[in-house]
Amino acid sequence: MLPKPHGGRLIERVLKNEERKRMVEEAVRLPCLELTAELAKEAMNIASGVFSPLEGFMTKADCESVQISGRLADGLPWTIPIILDVSEEEAGRLGDRVALSYHGEPFAVLDVQEIYAYNREALSSAVFGTVDPRHPGVERIRSLKEMLIGGRISVFGELNGPWSGHRLQPMETRVLFEAKGWRTVVGFQTRNVPHLGHEYVQKTALSFVDGIFINPVIGRKKAGDFTDEVILRAYEALITHYYPKERAVLAILETEMRYAGPREAIFHAIVRKNFGCTHFIVGRDHAGVADFYPPYAAQEIFDGFPDLGIVPLFFTAFFHCGRCGGAANEKTCPHDGERQDFSGTQLRNSILQSNGKAGQTLRPEVAQVIQSSKNRFVE
Repeated sequence: MLPKPHGGRLIERVLKNEERKRMVEEAVRLPCLELTAELAKEAMNIASGVFSPLEGFMTKADCESVQISGRLADGLPWTIPIILDVSEEEAGRLGDRVALSYHGEPFAVLDVQEIYAYNREALSSAVFGTVDPRHPGVERIRSLKEMLIGGRISVFGELNGPWSGHRLQPMETRVLFEAKGWRTVVGFQTRNVPHLGHEYVQKTALSFVDGIFINPVIGRKKAGDFTDEVILRAYEALITHYYPKERAVLAILETEMRYAGPREAIFHAIVRKNFGCTHFIVGRDHAGVADFYPPYAAQEIFDGFPDLGIVPLFFTAFFHCGRCGGAANEKTCPHDGERQDFSGTQLRNSILQSNGKAGQTLRPEVAQVIQSSKNRFVE
């Protein structure tokens, strides 16, 4: 049986019919906040239930509770603050209700509950475990405006983009999984193109459940990561050629990478629970960056969240062994001298050095996608 959404119910804050018409008319008379692409996507994730049980950007009580305990003020597990920053000047002109716009077009209304100050260093330290500016998440926090605004949102517009056709909302995935007869579904989070290590992990997990939900992050990433287009096209190639059609679903998660390591692993699991997943794959250094987190910290953190409501599946690092003739890990392979690493960093370096090819680490169809792409990496 598919799990209940996080918090017990799937949030739906997308307005329809007459209610939508009324809000469209009201929005043009309200003070307006122009959102970045990342914040506009967060608003849509809230409204469509991806971030259930959130109904809006976090208030001070929830934001501080998440920082301190990794839980909302009511005790429900939640590890990443979902916040909207505003300048002191903007805060001074806002009333009880404000329109939210993207590219100058209003698409939502925020009912302001409170506007509050926060401490950037405390926020960075809590979420990322560091205040080192080399961490991309810390750098992002440092760029935020002076105040945070919390309140419930109502969406009446749409955000269309190049990948809209690959978007499925939690209400849709739950219907789809049930139509397929899936009672158990494993979710897979990725910000990389798929190498054979990923495929091995996915298919190992798939052997224990009814279906797999491959859910790549489409949104802002750090320089050097693969571009959204390459990631999506590579996964389409892999699934087309190497997965049973009735056992795999590919859809995007439109959000930014935080690189918060352990805390982001919990967050990613909660989001996939909302999509309807019963299980979630957590590999080595999940959502990590550089050497900021121990290799398996993202697995160990799950011990502190026994009430998460989704089953984590832990995997060690995999590599290609020339002697074994395929993917293996340190538990299954004794051949120290014949291993080729599957790590994202090694993969990117290999691709750069070999004009898009990666030897024994990629399926040929995936390598072809990368080789034929002009813009492979985020600059």
